[in-house]
Amino acid sequence: MTLENKALHRANVVWTNFCRFALGIVFIFSGFVKADDPYGTVYKIEDYFSAFGWTDYVPSLAPLFLSCLMAVLEFTLGVYLFFGIRKKLTSIATALVMLLMTPFTLYLALANPVSDCGCFGDAIVLTNWETFWKNVLLLFFALWLYFNNSLILRFISKKSQWLISLYSILYSVSVVAYCIIYLPIFDFRPYYVGANIRQQMEIPEGEEPPVYETTFILEKDGVRKEFTLDNYPDSTWTFIDSKTSVKQEGYVPPIIDFALRSLDTDEDVTQQILDDEGYTFLLIAPYLNIADDSSIDLINEIYDYSVENGYPFYCVTSSSSDADIEQWKDRTGAEYPYLVADDVMLKTMIRSNPGLMLLKGGTIINKWSNQNLPDEYVLNGRLENIPLGEIQTMQLNQRILGVFLWFFVPLLLFTMTDNLYRWIRRRRMRA
Repeated sequence: MTLENKALHRANVVWTNFCRFALGIVFIFSGFVKADDPYGTVYKIEDYFSAFGWTDYVPSLAPLFLSCLMAVLEFTLGVYLFFGIRKKLTSIATALVMLLMTPFTLYLALANPVSDCGCFGDAIVLTNWETFWKNVLLLFFALWLYFNNSLILRFISKKSQWLISLYSILYSVSVVAYCIIYLPIFDFRPYYVGANIRQQMEIPEGEEPPVYETTFILEKDGVRKEFTLDNYPDSTWTFIDSKTSVKQEGYVPPIIDFALRSLDTDEDVTQQILDDEGYTFLLIAPYLNIADDSSIDLINEIYDYSVENGYPFYCVTSSSSDADIEQWKDRTGAEYPYLVADDVMLKTMIRSNPGLMLLKGGTIINKWSNQNLPDEYVLNGRLENIPLGEIQTMQLNQRILGVFLWFFVPLLLFTMTDNLYRWIRRRRMRA
């Protein structure tokens, strides 16, 4: 082999492994954020089913099953790529995934049935066109990898591949299970613990809000025309439809839809809740007819605790029908007042049905899923005097460190042990 051919071969090896690492990192990240927030992916899948008219034809648990499956498969495939496990099979699987997803995201960009694909959950929100062009680049990497998979450098011996594979699957399944039972480890939504809802709704000084323009489609004598508010015609025209578009880009606050309304009086109590400088418990139950009532005794105890100590306690739901609320009362013996809110907002606030949120002056002090509600052992005094009344959140760097220690450190140890064993074996063979 000539020097020129050797240099070309080295460049090919470098580029092939760059493609492999780029794909591996993207798949690992995408799989992890789906595992971190499985219900977020569930809601996105439900949006797809609704947009395509499939809602009535799929089992109710299908979105959750698909969410978990996608998280585990993406994460595991990413690990396979990163460590060079089963090079040919992995490169084929990666190419097939990208060949499937790229045309699909092109359709999403053209038809726009949903606002974003949900590829990276709420961690990184991309437009449909941004997603498509991202997939075009990844498809190029995947096809290059498919045709040059023999150049992938393997970090682990063939005999030890199963160990990395098994640990990756178990780890991703464990993360999914934990985040389903409890709440996401990393909360990328604007309702994270420590966030002030009022501040999340404000436009910072110096920023301008976006300008929208609404176009009205009207009909008269069989002729349809489009009008704006500036040239809206007389009442002889019949309204057909309307559409709103962004006329000028601007700053959009993280929270734009936070609104609470009393079920009994139909009064807007949003400002009352946010202005309350004391503690307020919000039991978030987007859909009472399917809400989990397995912890209702503990919920009722928390309500009794709030009454004894003078803390407001509300159940916030999108189920405004009397039948759903009466059925919930009959099932649980609940006596607390009810507030009504948008279901999308409630599902964004907390990934549990029901889930509990503690506010103080509009700041989120803590959140609990239905499976880890505070009990009498921690509610042993007024909130002003116990740790539960303070913001108890693990710092971002601590959570990242925890993920690193539980996943990357064991894999690093596996890899180092495997390479040390191979080095010792080669030394013995040479001796």
